[in-house]
Amino acid sequence: MSAPTIRRTALAAAATLLVASTPAFATHSWGGYHWGRTTKQFTLQLGNNLTTVDWRNHLLAIVSDWNSPDLFGATFTPVLTAIVGGKTTSSCSMVAGTTQVCNARYGTTGWLGLASINISGAHITRGTAKMNDTYFTTTTYNTVNEKRHVMCQEVAHTFGLAHQSETGASLNTCMDYFSNTGANATKTISTRPNYHDFEELNMVYGHVDGTTTYTAAAATAAATPSEVDITDDPQSWGQLVRQSANGRSSEYERNNRDGSVTLTHVYWTVETAARCPGCDHRYEHHDKPD
Repeated sequence: MSAPTIRRTALAAAATLLVASTPAFATHSWGGYHWGRTTKQFTLQLGNNLTTVDWRNHLLAIVSDWNSPDLFGATFTPVLTAIVGGKTTSSCSMVAGTTQVCNARYGTTGWLGLASINISGAHITRGTAKMNDTYFTTTTYNTVNEKRHVMCQEVAHTFGLAHQSETGASLNTCMDYFSNTGANATKTISTRPNYHDFEELNMVYGHVDGTTTYTAAAATAAATPSEVDITDDPQSWGQLVRQSANGRSSEYERNNRDGSVTLTHVYWTVETAARCPGCDHRYEHHDKPD
């Protein structure tokens, strides 16, 4: 059995044990991955590399939601967030101990949003969330609610959350794959977290660690591209390890020379998924929608 397979098997067993011993119903952890911390609650820095007021306002709203569990029927969140100055460019290089949030015209790649985490063991050590303005500046995707939905989801992936649903139905959480486009463009459902998202965070972070992997103070050094980063080349994502039945969600895994692993969630456009749900969309031709 290979080392990556052993690691995934061990993490799956740990996640199963955690769920079995916790009287809760949420089951959308991203493999049990979490930030290492020695306190019950911590603050994750979100580096603001956003280039427009529009995107910055969405980030402000998202941070407010994730920091306010009481608005969604929960009483506590272990993960608080704080917006700090960005330390990267549109390439969205990783900065240790933080999540860097970026937007740019990444081209007709077929994806709307992309979230990556670098992990050591089960601990997240850094993350990025990217929004593709090649699509978000088109009539189809340039809606307040679709932007809010995608950014809310990509940022939350870097907390260690996966999707509550991948069918396209709305569970009224940004962690589902409802599309706030077309006839649904004015609908605000699926643009914010819900109770079960906080329930899952409390399960994943229901223990403290003996180490800290997040940055407690504002990072001072700018990011420099490193081996743990993904790039605009989708081949840098590594191996496709799973894809949703409708083709809108893919997860990739790459083993790095330093022993860490970079994992990437990809949120494809509706058009890309519909063309070939079972394909690895990296190898397809992608059109820009109207």
